[in-house]
Amino acid sequence: MKERFDFGLERVRRVRVHDEDRAKEALAASLAHRERHEARLQAVAAQLESARFAAPLAAEAAVDVAALRARQAYVERLERTRLVAALEVDRADAEVDARRTVVTAASRKREVLDRLRDRQAAAHRLEVARAEGVRLDEIALQGHLRAKAA
Repeated sequence: MKERFDFGLERVRRVRVHDEDRAKEALAASLAHRERHEARLQAVAAQLESARFAAPLAAEAAVDVAALRARQAYVERLERTRLVAALEVDRADAEVDARRTVVTAASRKREVLDRLRDRQAAAHRLEVARAEGVRLDEIALQGHLRAKAA
């Protein structure tokens, strides 16, 4: 019996570890992507809030219709931009959820092989210890028989 433990599925386990690492990297990229979209949404929301309440028109001042229309068009454009940014955040959330699912699946696949390797290594250590015990018993028996014969 060889003293060194060799896990027969080590190559497969390494591939699973690699797959899990790549899935984690993809999740990290998705999270960063989502954070960028969230920051954009917050910026647009702040712009929209500022545009809505930035320059209240004085009641006694003459109202320029063109300025009112331009301001309203700007606010509407910001609202559309905010809506698009919110949709992008929702899409990014869905992507993050999908990536988390992939990481979980990859982790489970790797853990199965890790547990199998650990069980086989423990069984191997037990077998090596048993074989060593048998060898030591044989040596002790031979020594006892020689001492008895002498």
